[in-house]
Amino acid sequence: MSPDTGTIAETLSAPPTSLAQPMALFLDLDGVLAPIAPSPDAVLADPRRTAVLTALDHALQGRVAIVSGRTLVEIDRIADGAAMSAAGVHGLERRDRDGEVSRPQASPAVAEALAAFQDFARDHPGVLVEDKTVAAGLHYRHAPASEAKARLLAERLAHDTDLHLQPGHMVLELKTPGADKGSAVTAFMAEAPFKGAVPVMLGDDLTDEAGFLAARALGGFGVLVGPTRRTAARHGLADVEAVLDWLEAVAAKGAPR
Repeated sequence: MSPDTGTIAETLSAPPTSLAQPMALFLDLDGVLAPIAPSPDAVLADPRRTAVLTALDHALQGRVAIVSGRTLVEIDRIADGAAMSAAGVHGLERRDRDGEVSRPQASPAVAEALAAFQDFARDHPGVLVEDKTVAAGLHYRHAPASEAKARLLAERLAHDTDLHLQPGHMVLELKTPGADKGSAVTAFMAEAPFKGAVPVMLGDDLTDEAGFLAARALGGFGVLVGPTRRTAARHGLADVEAVLDWLEAVAAKGAPR
């Protein structure tokens, strides 16, 4: 999704740690709660991250959700089970506060994409293929010279099938159509305990722009993590450490007294 903004600011102001109305937080994982790693499985659970998520859940009375390109299984592994509400695979998987999971039937074309990606990886050492059931991912972080050919392959498959091409940080995903991070934020905001709160979405990637736009449409705002670019986010934070510092401050101010 292209962010509908004007000019690119050199810096974005830090977000407030408290609001006049209750806050609901929607947090991307890689690049926001966890540093970008050389491979998907290199990101591990972290005691500070787990403690921050647990404190936020208590302080905001459950109004916290992770919204990621990762699967729910991967979200739970990295967040150490500290986030009950979560959306995975860019909104295709979603688990509500009660633990009920919804996900669409995978497009038959996902298997075709996986097979094509695996053939590509065999010919390009360092390229990794990820099976997300409802999507297929092609990671080229260890083989950056393969990017152009990888993109051509993914674009061709997207053109020939019903799959949606979702570029990310050194990864190309082909996903079953029907949801994005914005639709996940919107769905959470229609349910308890999020309903009636001010949505705040933290993200670093272009995939998070849909979440920023959804938060803004519902009276909230987005927070861009990392270098400033053209974005629908209103505020910014420098990196993962700055995010964790800010979240700790939010938890401290929102804790029941």
